[in-house]
Amino acid sequence: MAAVKFQKPALFRKDMDAVLQTMVDEKIGPGEKKKLFVKSFASYCKKKDGVALRSFIDAVTIALKILGLSEGDYCAISVLSPEIYSEAFRRFGIKPYLVDVDSEMMPDIDAIKEGMEKGVKALLLFYPLGLLPSSVNSFKELGLPIIEDITQSVGSKYGDVYPGAVGDIVIAATEEDSIVSTAGGAVLLSDREDYIPLLKKETSDYSPYIEMADMNAALGIVQLEKLPTVVQRRSNIWRTYQGEVLKRNRVKVFGIGSVDFEINGYGFSCIVNERPDDTIALALKYQVTAKKTFSKAIGAKYQDRFDKFPKAVPALSRAVSFPLYPFLSQSEIATVQKVVGILR
Repeated sequence: MAAVKFQKPALFRKDMDAVLQTMVDEKIGPGEKKKLFVKSFASYCKKKDGVALRSFIDAVTIALKILGLSEGDYCAISVLSPEIYSEAFRRFGIKPYLVDVDSEMMPDIDAIKEGMEKGVKALLLFYPLGLLPSSVNSFKELGLPIIEDITQSVGSKYGDVYPGAVGDIVIAATEEDSIVSTAGGAVLLSDREDYIPLLKKETSDYSPYIEMADMNAALGIVQLEKLPTVVQRRSNIWRTYQGEVLKRNRVKVFGIGSVDFEINGYGFSCIVNERPDDTIALALKYQVTAKKTFSKAIGAKYQDRFDKFPKAVPALSRAVSFPLYPFLSQSEIATVQKVVGILR
């Protein structure tokens, strides 16, 4: 029996047909499909416009530049954010100001305020594993320009909070494992009249070398169209796993328990009580591939620093993720369900 893969692209026949049609039309470079994809994504996030790029790092560096950050400036970012931001900051000469998280796994407001006293000029707001804040007011009231990374939260909803509700610039990676995939790249969106022309100029100056190709955008358009169906499937699997864990109550599910929170099922993670490597080995005995959730987080090397990041350390040091994607079969779901039910 082959092990249940940790991740698998959510690609359907219709997705492939859209890509093939673009190839038949002989217009595979940046063009009308790219514009339509951006327009569709902006509409979903309730933003006015934006750009689609081939590289996530290019998207981050452009966003930092448009916010007006200069070399040597500090940008606040939670320790649970992807480590790739370190490289983006390095390329632009920005210094990350690492902050702990709150009970909702969002950047801690008090820690950000302390950073502002030390010169923090912006906030990069990352939502891990489909989460969203219950309110965006505390972030808005900071008065900092905000880059909001919704890569993992596309499709989630928390009351009246939606992905893109707070960012001056919204960024979403569209990689292979993203909720909306174009097989690589990212979108940058905004509703600020002063930012949108700057976004377009930054990309058009280097077009077509950094803009997303129509062949990729065609895939993204179809993925956005079927987003509700895919999110429903993912969410149902997430709830199935959660229910199994709650029956035993041995470990903590990483996420939000509120009935007002509608999770997109980006991934399922538990904070275990034993060594993560032991949990991963246990899962493999049942032919299930599991991984440390935050092994590639920007704060991964601080997993023993309870003095600096007391709320984030349990997730950094003991969170383990399990397979969750639309193409899981019922037997595979049942196998993963069995594993999460015996976690310690």
